[in-house]
Amino acid sequence: MKFKDGYWRMRPGVRGRYAHAAYDVTAGPDGLRVLAPVQPITRRGNTIDGPVLRLDITAPMPDVIRVRTVHFAGSVPAAPTFALTPAPDAAPPLVEVDAGYARLTSGELSVEIGREGPWEMVFRVGDRVLTRSGAKCLGIMTDATGEQHLSEQLQLGVGELVYGMGERFGPLVRNGQSVDIWNADGGTSSEQAYKNVPFYLTNRGYGVFVNHPGRVSFEVASETVSRVQFSVPGHELEYLIIHGPTPADILRRYTALTGRPALPPAWSFGLWLSTSFTTDYDEATVTSFVDGMAQRDLPLSVFHFDCFWMRQFRWCDFEWDPEVFPDPAGMLRRLKERGLRICVWINPYIGQASALFDEGAAAGHLLRRPDGTIWQDDHWQAGRALVDFTDPAARDWYAGKLRTLIDMGVDAFKTDFGEWVPTDVAWADGSDPQRMHNYYSLLYNQVVHDVLAAERGADEAVLFARSATVGGQRLPVHWGGDCESTYEAMAESLRGGLSLGLAGFGFWSHDIGGFEGLPDPAVFKRWIAFGLLSSHSRLHGSSSYRVPWHFDEESVDVLRHFTKLKARLMPYLYAAAVAATEEGMPVMRAMPLAFPADPAAAHLETQYLLGPDLLVAPVLSADGAVDYYLPAGGWTRLPGGTLPDGSDPLPPVVTGAGWQRERHGAGSLPLLVRPGAVLPLGARDDRPDYDYVDGVTLCAYQLADGDRRIVRVPTVTGADGAVFEVTRDGRRVRARRVSGQQASWNLLIVGEPAAETSSPGPLDVTEAGVRVTADPATDQLEIVLRA
Repeated sequence: MKFKDGYWRMRPGVRGRYAHAAYDVTAGPDGLRVLAPVQPITRRGNTIDGPVLRLDITAPMPDVIRVRTVHFAGSVPAAPTFALTPAPDAAPPLVEVDAGYARLTSGELSVEIGREGPWEMVFRVGDRVLTRSGAKCLGIMTDATGEQHLSEQLQLGVGELVYGMGERFGPLVRNGQSVDIWNADGGTSSEQAYKNVPFYLTNRGYGVFVNHPGRVSFEVASETVSRVQFSVPGHELEYLIIHGPTPADILRRYTALTGRPALPPAWSFGLWLSTSFTTDYDEATVTSFVDGMAQRDLPLSVFHFDCFWMRQFRWCDFEWDPEVFPDPAGMLRRLKERGLRICVWINPYIGQASALFDEGAAAGHLLRRPDGTIWQDDHWQAGRALVDFTDPAARDWYAGKLRTLIDMGVDAFKTDFGEWVPTDVAWADGSDPQRMHNYYSLLYNQVVHDVLAAERGADEAVLFARSATVGGQRLPVHWGGDCESTYEAMAESLRGGLSLGLAGFGFWSHDIGGFEGLPDPAVFKRWIAFGLLSSHSRLHGSSSYRVPWHFDEESVDVLRHFTKLKARLMPYLYAAAVAATEEGMPVMRAMPLAFPADPAAAHLETQYLLGPDLLVAPVLSADGAVDYYLPAGGWTRLPGGTLPDGSDPLPPVVTGAGWQRERHGAGSLPLLVRPGAVLPLGARDDRPDYDYVDGVTLCAYQLADGDRRIVRVPTVTGADGAVFEVTRDGRRVRARRVSGQQASWNLLIVGEPAAETSSPGPLDVTEAGVRVTADPATDQLEIVLRA
């Protein structure tokens, strides 16, 4: 929120009292404690009447510094708080205090506080200043209503750009924006967001995590254009400075503190088909969709039942509508016999017409107002109440209802909502209602993920969640929420997903074709390519079905092509998924994250890397025109990556750095492989979960002399199935299996002619390149390129 009127004056009724100096500094075994009065202390009388801010400065892990500022310590709510995981057995920080300064050093990062003159707290790496808090930056702000806030401002350098803060649908660069961290069901076309994360990172090599579960208000180069301001209501403000230096390093440290994603099961990366929201459907409808997909050779992995699998007015009672689904257990069995997984829609509300309302009310499982009455309203479902997940008994009760569905054959839950959380309530565990508003999404999704992990196994648990906050990244998958069915909505959804990835969320999806309205067939086809080149892929809408033959036959062809392509990419994509769980790098990577040293990538928001090596630029125009940027090097179009459309062929290799302008047919988009990459392609295109090692093809692109690449091909559990090494020495390209499963495998050199092979097996010239195939016992292959 803005406190000032311009730079010099306060807004009407606002008062600011700022840390004036580090008057008293003490060093302890864990860090520094600083007392910072808001007025100069020139005599003993100045120590009477007036606030003093207490700062505790510590280091939870190397290259991370925590600053906790408190005004009234007795007024800080005890719950909820985000769970952080400090580095185990980390050496204590180096603390130095003398007459002129106090300094704490953690790894390469240090903070220095001047003890003379105006307030200044400077964060450095060596001699390089990352950011600083100066005069009139850290303070107690009282707004026009009399409510107190603690506020901090951190300096931005010239050309410094800010990213992150969760799923945000506006420009990817946050500079100039006001951002409130407050979960809301606002669609994808406004400043509101379903997934709010008080964490940002900049292109100067550091990130800032404001460790506060409630409302955090950011002014990013907006109130003061050379600073990021963040403020919270109340008497405590804690933030952590996280040094990189690269964005990947920042994410690695941030997710080490707040948690990394669980690995979703391999089957979840296939195509999900939904009934859509308000459409009419029964088992015959569902079967017709499944039959139609099979008849058209459209691989389908998951079938999703949206809201009306339950009776109207009774959401959620977890009971199938008996008039529409008289034999739900039999129906699920029949679907699963066809190799499908099943997902059903749920939310955390209990409609008054549901029998569970009385059951939950009698047991004390429903959220109450301070006067002891049950909180209710008529939004969404008449007389709805909210499950109080702060109560362990309520969590067990809710999980028990889900367990019945799991026993029936349900494999996954779409955990909708979790953003509409009232603040005029009394939580069972005494949590502060303001701080619980965002945090509720974490409790809700944790309950559902936990029961799936307990019943199906940890490696089988997966959600399709809408709301989230800090820590929510541990519970994948998340989708972008309710968007329109337009090119503009496709672009805003992409911005939201890339921004969420910059907050440590490894997996993300969206409604292919858009949610609201009926997409034009051209929009639908463009969205199919984007959707199948996302980490997770779901066909879903509001009031219309999303089976492709309802649009046109070309939509069927486009869906078939990209669904099968994604299946072939699974050895590569699942390796990227494992990296997300181990390092915090998202599967869909914003260009500033992937290419931090390239200034041209700083503002790119209509393209991304899928995994480390595959560049995707969705087509966002009716005429098929697309502008995209390529970093330096020779980028190769993925052979077979797009459907031929009869237009003039595009060059197979495109040289960066620079902008490209192309026009693509309905089944085509810019899809290029990074120079020097070795991409493992699987042997199957009919499903996402298969033996990735057996028949894998190691596709080498533009390897330079002396290059060495390690390629890990995972199993469907995420373990190493096989590890390969690919090297180039002059004209010789060699690949060898370093470890793992013995199986037939291939080496493919893309875009370069071969003269011979010294390896067993035939040398085949294909449309994609030159291939040599190994039998299962072969540990090494070699291709000699022409001079």
